[in-house]
Amino acid sequence: MNTIKNKIELLAPAKNIECAFTAINAGADAVYIGAADFGARKKAGNSLEDIKKIVEYAHKFCVKIYVTVNTILFDNELEQVENLIWKLYEIGVDAIIFQDFAFFEMELPPIPLHASTQCNNDTPDKIKFLKDCNVERVVLPREFSLSQIKEVTSKIDIETEVFIHGALCVSYSGQCYMSYYIGGRSANRGECAQPCRKKYSVVDEAGQTVIKQGYLLSMKDNNLSNHIKELVDAGVTSLKIEGRLKDKEYVANTVSHYRHIIDKISAELKSSKGEIFTDFKPDINKTFNREYTDFYFDSKRKTFVNPKTPKYAGEKIGKVVAVENYTVKIDSKSELHTADKLAFFDSGNELNGTTIKKIINPNTFEVLNPSNISNGTILYRNFDSEFYKSLYNAQFSRKLPLKICVDNTKIEFCSFGDNRVTYYFNEDYEIAKNLAKAKENIAKQLSKLGDTEFYAQDVFVDTDFNIFLPVSKINEIRRDLILNLQEVSRKNYKNQIRETCFKKTPYPVKELDYSFNISNKKAEKFYNNCECSVKEYSPECNKIKKQITLMKTKHCLRDFAGICLKKIKDNRKLYLVDELGAKYKLSFDCNNCIMKIDAC
Repeated sequence: MNTIKNKIELLAPAKNIECAFTAINAGADAVYIGAADFGARKKAGNSLEDIKKIVEYAHKFCVKIYVTVNTILFDNELEQVENLIWKLYEIGVDAIIFQDFAFFEMELPPIPLHASTQCNNDTPDKIKFLKDCNVERVVLPREFSLSQIKEVTSKIDIETEVFIHGALCVSYSGQCYMSYYIGGRSANRGECAQPCRKKYSVVDEAGQTVIKQGYLLSMKDNNLSNHIKELVDAGVTSLKIEGRLKDKEYVANTVSHYRHIIDKISAELKSSKGEIFTDFKPDINKTFNREYTDFYFDSKRKTFVNPKTPKYAGEKIGKVVAVENYTVKIDSKSELHTADKLAFFDSGNELNGTTIKKIINPNTFEVLNPSNISNGTILYRNFDSEFYKSLYNAQFSRKLPLKICVDNTKIEFCSFGDNRVTYYFNEDYEIAKNLAKAKENIAKQLSKLGDTEFYAQDVFVDTDFNIFLPVSKINEIRRDLILNLQEVSRKNYKNQIRETCFKKTPYPVKELDYSFNISNKKAEKFYNNCECSVKEYSPECNKIKKQITLMKTKHCLRDFAGICLKKIKDNRKLYLVDELGAKYKLSFDCNNCIMKIDAC
């Protein structure tokens, strides 16, 4: 089992090059990003040119870059994907996050593979199988409790990645077909239309309402801030923030938040290099969230969803006590500001909003639109103008500490590890007439590292140093040493190498149906060689069948309604009904606390 002595990786999302640089400068140890195609977030693609720039910048700080190629693939796409991975390997990407098992039948470079949570990694046997396939890392299901995480880290020698923050899919990853079933947009192809964020009700076979209409599948957002030490102790390799569609402000805020938590546990845990310089103070309650949950981390059922809204209501600030024209008075202890945006639920229970135009006194203000605000209305703030001003203006810089040593024979620049370069005084230099000034001069000029990735942490000038060097010469030496040090650092960065040859072992499941998302002949061949019988391809390859399970989830609507079958006898058949009247059958695997939504 891994121990706390190991480094732990803070893994950040990036939808583009701007977000990637923000994540790195805010303290991420690794960044995951999509290429132009075949990523599970189709709207978050990036060119190879941009990915190359990100890799070059990241590797200065030993920050790793992972690229998502985690959709299921069709036969006519396999060659294109293979070529893409070779190009990513050649520009120095550290790993590929994949879903499709066709990867194991491709002629791929020795680039590490990380098994996406889309791979249905929901049992130790499946994870052990991936280890036997020389997969370096497995992304664990969001549904795993701490005890399940510990079971993997203690028994299987494989890197583990755990989601710690961001949006939660209500379904087990890779096991949701609702978007494709309803509108032809496949989650397994990066095109999820998020039907889980729509309104539903639950009725019984007699048509009686069991749960009134609301956002019954809309999960709260994940937040494991209070469990980071437990994950570190459990030996997890990587702590992952969700959000490849989010903006740079979200990235800066969440990365800063978790960087502080990890560093507070131990500064030695950081797996990358460089110090972060910023005066920004993060607050994850200020950026988009649907309220927070730690989901199933403690193996206990709780309210996983926010049935009132799939949007960001914000922080509760108080109750309205008076409204007159555009002036609103509230009972609140919050400090409000001009340009703050307020949210509230109107008489139809829909989230509405307005903006503060002017602060009259701490609890009284004018708004742009007072419609639907009345006495007793609860107000929330979903945009804190002062916080966002600090976030927009925040400066983040990441610098590598540099040790500079000078004596009468040489100047040496030392970064980390074996990253060091030396300039030798091979010429005849004059003896300095003012020794104190000469020492002060060389220390001062060598420390001027400007916008490079270095800062002078320690400058040591030997007491016997007596050489006179013009400022122009010192500057020339410094520039050459920095260029040489950067080149040495590039050469010393070592990408992990994957062993591409392995002996195929039996897959733990022998008969594979549509839920294994097989969509091409290479994946079928691989499974066949692993002693599996492929009964059917993924729904995306065939007309979807009426009787299939569209989703399996840890969120149980029986439990939500207070009629858990473990606590009460209730033989009614239940159905999920959407706003248009479409009906889906609900079934319940109570032994494993899993609800299924079936087409009917």
